[in-house]
Amino acid sequence: MYMVKEELKSRIQGYLRELCLSDIKKFYCEVAKAAEKESLSYEEYLLELIERQCIIRRSKRIERHLRESKLPLEKTFETFEMNRLPRKLIQQVKTLMKGAFIDHKENILAFGNPGSGKTHLLCALGQKLIRDGRRILFTTCSLLVQTLLLAKQELKLPRMLKKIEKYDAIIIDDIGYVQQNREEMEILFTLLADRYERGSIMLTSNLPFSQWEKIFKNPMVTAAAIDRLVHHSIILELNLSSYRMDAAKKRRVRR
Repeated sequence: MYMVKEELKSRIQGYLRELCLSDIKKFYCEVAKAAEKESLSYEEYLLELIERQCIIRRSKRIERHLRESKLPLEKTFETFEMNRLPRKLIQQVKTLMKGAFIDHKENILAFGNPGSGKTHLLCALGQKLIRDGRRILFTTCSLLVQTLLLAKQELKLPRMLKKIEKYDAIIIDDIGYVQQNREEMEILFTLLADRYERGSIMLTSNLPFSQWEKIFKNPMVTAAAIDRLVHHSIILELNLSSYRMDAAKKRRVRR
């Protein structure tokens, strides 16, 4: 009987390797013993195996997508002071957490003064969306522009744009913070046009739309960029004082 069990175990492990079910391979014996002890049916035992496998795979997928997102992982809702936001904005954020805007290919445009929490808010939202099964990419505007320019110079721009398509949303941080030249802004416009109605863009900016000609250098290109972003968008106005300045004042008061 012992030899039969060993042979059975060997065959099971072989099939699990072939099916790439390495996690079940690690714990199926433990679950089998518990099933036998608790007199579980075959279906209940199978359900337990499948549930454990799905939980582990989901966890690994989230970890992988968080790594590839390039998000600053310390910027979560747990570390974000939501009570600093006006009530209307809090309600907007809670609605965005559900992720319906991604299904509708809508953009999120966050405006506000430096230090008002725009980047932290969108990064926290990005992490929440990843944990809900979405794929998000975070990049600063300047890094994105340089990456796209390099791809263009190497005649790989279509491939790069195709690669970006796999993300449900791209977070572009600090658009307009660093002034770029005309060629750099043209390549940014190329991305915005390519993404229009095909995927969400989430961006932060210290500049209101009235000053975006400083970014795109040309009135026509500026108008076209704004038109594409605003057509399907949700605008978040963080007209708040700097979080960093407020924190510094609180530290001085404590002293």
